Amino acid sequence: MLRVSLLGEQAILDEADGSVVTRSPRTVALVAYLVVHPGVPQPRQRIAELFWPDSSEPQALTNLRRELHHLRHTLGEDCLVVTAKDLCWRDTATVRVDVRDFELARAAAQSGDGVLERAPAALALYRGEFLPGINDEWVIEPRAALESASVRLCDLLCQARKSRGDLPGAAEAARRRIQLRPLEEQGYRTLMDLQAAMGDRASAVSTYHHCASTLERELGVVPDETTRRALRRLLAGDATGPRPGTTGLVGRGREVVLLSRVWQTAAAGRPGLVLVCGGAGVGKSRLVAEVASAARAHGAIVATSQCFGTPGRLPLAPVADWLRAPAVRAATANLEPVWRAEVDRLVPAGRSRSDPDTGPRAMVDAWQRHRFFEGLARALTGAGRPMLLVLDNLQWCDQETLAFLTFCLGLTPDAPVLVAATLRTDGEWPELAEWTTRMRGTGLLTELTLNPLEITESARLAELISGQPLAPADRELLQATTGGFPLYVVEAVRGKALPGSDLTDVLRNRVEQASPAARKIAGLAAAVGRDFTLALLTEASDLEPDTVVQAVDELWRRRIIQEIGDGYDFSHDLLRDTAYHLVSPPNRWLLHRRIAQALELLHAGDTAPVSGRLAEQYARGGRPDRAVGFYRRAAAFASSTFAHAEAIRLHQEALDIVRSQPDSAESARQELAILETMAAPLNARRGYASPQLQQALERTIALAKRLGQQDSMLTAMVGLWASRFVQGRTADAYEVATSVLDLVDPDSELRGAAHFVYGGSASSLGRPAEALQHFELAVKLSHGAPSLTVGTRPDVHATGWAAHPHWLLGHTGEALAACQDAIDLARSAEHPYSLAVGLAYAGITYQMCGEVDRLGDTVRELGELCDRYGFAYYREWGLVLGGWRAGRPEVARRGIDNLRAEGSFARMPYWLALLADLSGPDAARATLDAAIVAGQARDDVWWMPEVMRKRAALDDPDTAVSRLRSAVRLARAQGSLALVRRCEHDLAVRAVGG
Repeated sequence: MLRVSLLGEQAILDEADGSVVTRSPRTVALVAYLVVHPGVPQPRQRIAELFWPDSSEPQALTNLRRELHHLRHTLGEDCLVVTAKDLCWRDTATVRVDVRDFELARAAAQSGDGVLERAPAALALYRGEFLPGINDEWVIEPRAALESASVRLCDLLCQARKSRGDLPGAAEAARRRIQLRPLEEQGYRTLMDLQAAMGDRASAVSTYHHCASTLERELGVVPDETTRRALRRLLAGDATGPRPGTTGLVGRGREVVLLSRVWQTAAAGRPGLVLVCGGAGVGKSRLVAEVASAARAHGAIVATSQCFGTPGRLPLAPVADWLRAPAVRAATANLEPVWRAEVDRLVPAGRSRSDPDTGPRAMVDAWQRHRFFEGLARALTGAGRPMLLVLDNLQWCDQETLAFLTFCLGLTPDAPVLVAATLRTDGEWPELAEWTTRMRGTGLLTELTLNPLEITESARLAELISGQPLAPADRELLQATTGGFPLYVVEAVRGKALPGSDLTDVLRNRVEQASPAARKIAGLAAAVGRDFTLALLTEASDLEPDTVVQAVDELWRRRIIQEIGDGYDFSHDLLRDTAYHLVSPPNRWLLHRRIAQALELLHAGDTAPVSGRLAEQYARGGRPDRAVGFYRRAAAFASSTFAHAEAIRLHQEALDIVRSQPDSAESARQELAILETMAAPLNARRGYASPQLQQALERTIALAKRLGQQDSMLTAMVGLWASRFVQGRTADAYEVATSVLDLVDPDSELRGAAHFVYGGSASSLGRPAEALQHFELAVKLSHGAPSLTVGTRPDVHATGWAAHPHWLLGHTGEALAACQDAIDLARSAEHPYSLAVGLAYAGITYQMCGEVDRLGDTVRELGELCDRYGFAYYREWGLVLGGWRAGRPEVARRGIDNLRAEGSFARMPYWLALLADLSGPDAARATLDAAIVAGQARDDVWWMPEVMRKRAALDDPDTAVSRLRSAVRLARAQGSLALVRRCEHDLAVRAVGG
């Protein structure tokens, strides 16, 4: 029997063993189209037009016949009724479809009084939106109908459970509704009312906050008056109601059941990610640990790691921790040598946990990241057993690890892997929010929010810890003291907190109960800020080694710290904060300096991997001179792994220190050096047109002039030219390019860059012959020269761009050869950013030459490359070109809108002309008029004859002839032979027609 999965995923699977028969998007989408029209014959011609809109009618029908052949081979003959004119879906017992299962279960739940019994099963069948990732027009209606049906089921189930007095169950249905419609306030209000009725006013207020944050983030609006009035009632009223009982883990019965279900689904061969969210101390880690314990008991592999809120730890450190788990190491030994070598680059065999941060240096050749990630993923999924990967404090996760998680979970669709991460909700994590949104779209993400315990649950937890019952008055005092946060309840009981203590007192009391030596070591460990080793504590402490060991043992027995691999960490980050604040400011200064010196001694052979930690410790220890050097080294190390955001942050830390010093020639030299190395990651992360890059370059020029450093000034001017050019300030960019060419020395290695920027400006100003001359000089003079300030190789960039004037001059063969040469150069150099540039310019060249198939392959690779490395600007080129090729105006428009939002207006007439090709007559006229205005306003005229030619096609005859004549004159003035030919051809056609 086969199963067709269309909700939350796209796959056809074998029910017997769960193996994937096919995940072909085209095949699954064709099945889906027929499934949503059961019993209704669908004309072949209509299907062909829908699925192959870019092909001619005969070719589309041929494509359909080929797809149908594969489909009948996959599904058999029973479910497909095929005639010469149409196709029809017929439900059979041999092929199950999740959409049909859901519809039948929903109908059964809504009939009679079967909601309580049948609605949960029906909702479980709705595992996500219909055909996720496909946005074809025909998909929209069934997707919306299925989602609406699920929302109605949630409402019915919520009301039915509420009428039966099952308020927790009703709240669960309300939460599911919010997941389905996160921007609809009705679901939030329903949940708030239920939480208030259960006496959980704090959770109700938290629900309001979640609602308000979501609306602000997604729509930029505040909740409406009805929702705000509900909040005012909560804050003013005394909400009371029945309290749910508890089973298993105190107060977390429902959450344990839900998390266990998610784990069982993953262990059965459907990988996933679960985020356990909540405030600090609410019990997120404890809940995940409960499920991890059960998973271990059933033979699963459990590997754990955590992220830290202080900088310095290298990217992919959590992945390295997982790979060090004994069962994973054993599985790695059985990998094929090619994949084992990739794992050894991050965690070489035999490396000790005491030296955790030296592995990722092999990421210097980050162009091979895909293969590297695949090796790591194979190691984690190849043990032959279900795998639970635990990651605490995801809010502090590095971007490389987030990228790896996405890659790993998507690599093998039937891998029995679950990533269980905890996430604090008491802060702002913008980049993580973007990643979480993307993960929701994959259908792999489950989110679970924990709220504080109620008063009875807090008392029960305290009684389990102390072994003694609490009096009613003590219960109220405990809840008032701890707020129902399990961490504070535990610490209050263990620390015998005094009546009236606040939350800070509870934690301070726990640390102060330790011996003087233990308190001293706790402060030192807190100053480290992350997992620490005995070796580091001993080297940094002024205590005898035996005393340090005894102090660590005492802290471990008191449960203030816990063992992590071969090292230690605080049992909760709030305890770390408490221990740190118990150290006086002067002593903190001394501790940080000692830690930095100890790190240098322990890593004397190679301090680069710990340079971020050293910089942080020296900065906090009053040694800004040492901190600046290590921040720069850490930034260079981050840049070598294409961790652009981290490199920018580290550069900025160094800048902040230097700029806080008295102004002098030395501080100016330091600032100049930092800004020069900061330009490339700024450009790669935020794009040529970003204000931050422009400000950095302008400041660099000013400092270089002041210090008389000619090459530094010219290098920054080249970068400033790129910034102004991309912003669409063509004349200003040309002025900068002219200055660079005038100022550069004849024997300077910057001569190639000078000719490159001049050629770029000449190209946009409609002087292709002049542009080509300077591009060719740029390539000739750039041999062996360093990359441009903005991060690209001048030989690649100039060669790729030269393809455009070649084509304009009528040299089609040379244009195609040039763009291929640029791509080959970038590949041979193994330089991903230059490859993105080469692919982007090749995309425009293939579009101009009518090489549609090559354009499709190029923009696909460009998109993958930009997504992989987070490259800005050229990603949008791929969107516009890809949208043009696919005939999808919404995709092209999105790319243009993104360019505008980034302030990137270069080539805007060209982009708008492509969008006009996809538009109806009225929209095309408006778009082309906008292109003409933009070109004239910004002196961006190289494509203007073609824009005028396209606009003439929409004019009345007399106006068209006049406009075409103007276009011919302009093209001739520019020397753009290819455009002259196009415009003259249209003019001749008009004349014959007249």
